[in-house]
Amino acid sequence: MEQTHCIGLPAQVAADGRVLVLGSMPGVASLQAARYYAHPRNRFWPLMQALCGVDAGLPYAARLAALNAAGVGVWDVIGQCQRRGSLDAAIVRGSEVANPIAALMARLPHLQAVACNGAAAHQAFVRFIAPALAPAHAALAVWSLPSTSPANAAWPLARLQAAWQPVADALRG
Repeated sequence: MEQTHCIGLPAQVAADGRVLVLGSMPGVASLQAARYYAHPRNRFWPLMQALCGVDAGLPYAARLAALNAAGVGVWDVIGQCQRRGSLDAAIVRGSEVANPIAALMARLPHLQAVACNGAAAHQAFVRFIAPALAPAHAALAVWSLPSTSPANAAWPLARLQAAWQPVADALRG
């Protein structure tokens, strides 16, 4: 499989966002569709339906608007990298260019937590973003949550929903 230079998607975050969901880098299906979590077997949208009432059947733009209205924003830790295929394990170490997450967080006065969608996203957050955080944001909750990717098939939707419950709790609180 050929190594590809991947460029991520823009942040989809409202100014009053309370939870920022960060992936590592969108997969091939998402990059080709220019939509977050576009792979048909990714459980992100069904999970957001269960946790915060976003109708997973809505057109993409309406789903994003509903997600933002619920207080959830999405982006990725890595803005650019070299990768073969879609798996996080295929990202070429040292090729990553992080998105300016710390600067984004500084513009989100209501931010309560960061939810990393998968271990790779959390590891990239710790490696690239955490050292650049302002003291006010260094104390924010940063959750390493199980990936919604189809590659994480061992986690059915009900189990993901239980693990991701802190997101719903933060939106209610």
